[in-house]
Amino acid sequence: MEIERKFLVKEIPDLTQAKCYEIVQGYLSLNPETRVRKRDNEYFLTIKGEGDVVREEKETKISEKEGKELFSKVESLLVEKTRYLISIGKYTAELDIYKNRLEGLVVVEVEFETVSDAENFVPPKWFGEDISKNKEYRNKVLAYKS
Repeated sequence: MEIERKFLVKEIPDLTQAKCYEIVQGYLSLNPETRVRKRDNEYFLTIKGEGDVVREEKETKISEKEGKELFSKVESLLVEKTRYLISIGKYTAELDIYKNRLEGLVVVEVEFETVSDAENFVPPKWFGEDISKNKEYRNKVLAYKS
């Protein structure tokens, strides 16, 4: 189960101390939502359920060989981004700066243990509009926009 809220970013915070990953992902299917992701040199296969703030999610680490094979079957355009991990109190914000055709898009996600935690979360000032329920900002939608 994944419980998360997603926001546009008004102002990028200081990232000098933030850990970061290079991410490339593509979609094999939209129903069920199935994606393959390369994070630095690791590969993952993820299946997600329907929903917005609360969704089922199963992520499995796979081998490089499996990852490359699955990437060859991707139906969508690729989504490329740099993800920065930023500590916000007891939470970790995942700030995504998109690249190439999605350049200029910057979003931040925060995952929670409970729905109550998500509902009571007060975002920092650098967070912008809450887009948790806006399907246009889902990576699967972005993957099919040219």
